[in-house]
Amino acid sequence: MFILNPQSGTPIYRQLIEQVTRLVAGGQLALGMELPSVRELAERHTVNPMTISKAYATLEAAGVLERQRGKPMRVASRRRNQAPLAQRLARLEPAVAELVLAARQLELGKKDLMALVADKWENDDG
Repeated sequence: MFILNPQSGTPIYRQLIEQVTRLVAGGQLALGMELPSVRELAERHTVNPMTISKAYATLEAAGVLERQRGKPMRVASRRRNQAPLAQRLARLEPAVAELVLAARQLELGKKDLMALVADKWENDDG
């Protein structure tokens, strides 16, 4: 469900926050959907449970997730199922800017970069 990369340079808890937020905004995580427990997610990705707990707490404070005593965290039922397209695209702008800058620094052309993105889109199950 989530792809956490310890080598990315972005803290694990931040990766999780961003992914959950995007998945909720994109509608892939439906309202009321239960998320894996802190322990389960920490074991699956071999990270400290406090890291997952910190991400979940931040998402709860932001109103993205809700906690019910004795039950798993779930996507908050009061949020819309999907954010508007412009809002979802705006969330990608920093990552796209970073990708374009890296491609230019590596002297890659637009065509090469677009081919790489298309290949990743088609062949990545993430």
